[in-house]
Amino acid sequence: QVQLVESGGGLVQPGGSLRLSCAASGRIFGIAIMGWYRQAPGKERELVASITSGDTTKYVDSVKGRFTISRDNDKNTVYLQMNSMKPEDTAVYYCNVYALGWYWGQGTQVTVSS
Repeated sequence: QVQLVESGGGLVQPGGSLRLSCAASGRIFGIAIMGWYRQAPGKERELVASITSGDTTKYVDSVKGRFTISRDNDKNTVYLQMNSMKPEDTAVYYCNVYALGWYWGQGTQVTVSS
């Protein structure tokens, strides 16, 4: 089993920044893909960003140029730096990793509001 612990969510004003972190622990045999999903009220969960073990990244169009995903393989941790945040970024953000199986974090609330 793999455990994921997320941190960094909270309330931020429009135009502000937040950094999410997700640390993986447990029976890790090489994490191939790490990513972040989000789910806003009344909407489906969507992929925000992902990063492979080779550092190939992918972003949903709505966050390109504003969000940056990165990973520290020594710490089995993935980060999501969110800049120039907008009210439509408000959602529960979930960490997601593939390590011989898909695993999800518990989710962290991000609210963008003045």
